Amino acid sequence: MKKPPIIKFNVALFTLLTLISVVGVPYWALTVGFNSFEILTTVFLFFFTGMSITAGYHRLWSHKAYDANPIVRFVLAVGGAMTLQNSILHWASDHRVHHRHVDVNDKDPYSAKRGFWFSHIGWMLREYQAARYEDYSNCKDLQKDKIVMWQHNHYVAIVLIANFGITALLGYFNGSIVGMILIAGICRIVLVHHVTFFINSLCHIWGKQTYTDANTARDNGVLALFTFGEGYHNYHHIFEYDYRNGIKWWHYDPTKWLIKSLSFIGWTRNLRKCPEDRIQQAKFTMQLQSAKENAVKKYTNADEIVAKLEAEYELLISKCNEYYNSKKRLMRIQQRQLKRTVDAIDMHTKCEELKIAFQEQRSRFNAMRTMSLQTA
Repeated sequence: MKKPPIIKFNVALFTLLTLISVVGVPYWALTVGFNSFEILTTVFLFFFTGMSITAGYHRLWSHKAYDANPIVRFVLAVGGAMTLQNSILHWASDHRVHHRHVDVNDKDPYSAKRGFWFSHIGWMLREYQAARYEDYSNCKDLQKDKIVMWQHNHYVAIVLIANFGITALLGYFNGSIVGMILIAGICRIVLVHHVTFFINSLCHIWGKQTYTDANTARDNGVLALFTFGEGYHNYHHIFEYDYRNGIKWWHYDPTKWLIKSLSFIGWTRNLRKCPEDRIQQAKFTMQLQSAKENAVKKYTNADEIVAKLEAEYELLISKCNEYYNSKKRLMRIQQRQLKRTVDAIDMHTKCEELKIAFQEQRSRFNAMRTMSLQTA
């Protein structure tokens, strides 16, 4: 099959930025040097612009995982433009297609099934999407957002002013315009590029499929450290409208912490979270599937073991539903300020009993699952 034509501008841009970063920046560091202000500015802009993609382009605009006031949206729009990853409208349109057709090679813009290089950067180097480059029919909601359309219509000007105007001004006051542009401008852009691209490539190759195996997305705590929390990608692909990617308190997800922190002062609101029972059930389903596969491989009486696993799984799901339904009812009662009534006390007791029953059933299921993993 004949490959689509090369996008010469993109190839030239990526090549030039990379050469400056791997040759020019080290040369300047050895001959002139970078001072602490230049380094701190680079670190700040790395996190600011990178999280403008994850908190803004991705979770706010692509998935509508929360709402934000105009100040936050404006700042994230400018920060996102500083990454040179196209406008919000175009980025979100591509990403929504990716989620709708994940891993379908002729539809997913950066399908991981076409290989690491393609999903990381190759998809931007050839005209793979010429037919739909300006088709934003899946982003009609964003076309009503004045900040989104302002950024889209003035994208090039915003990129130049925000990237090189701001860094040049900071460099002027610091005594080295070239040095600041090199490290805080160009080198930082390249670093943010590849960190973000890892989400499309490595996060679909390396890690665990904790919640679903319906697509190639993986959960990887190591990658979360380099992707502003986006490394918990298997979770994201099944529960894409959750404002969190790392759902546990210890999961490194600075994007989640930023969104949550801004909610305390009212700058973000309507933070969407997937119900805990759905998360647990998805996880149990994958555990059952893994246990059944191992039992079939290792045991001669696999049918008997699989039947027992399925029976324990059904009980587990039943206990899980009972517990979380009672928990929801208790919360509704408490919200009506009936904490001291007999109904609330009875419901609290019942909720605790169902929690214990759920935990006991989970232990039995895990014991059966562990047994299926042991060598016969």
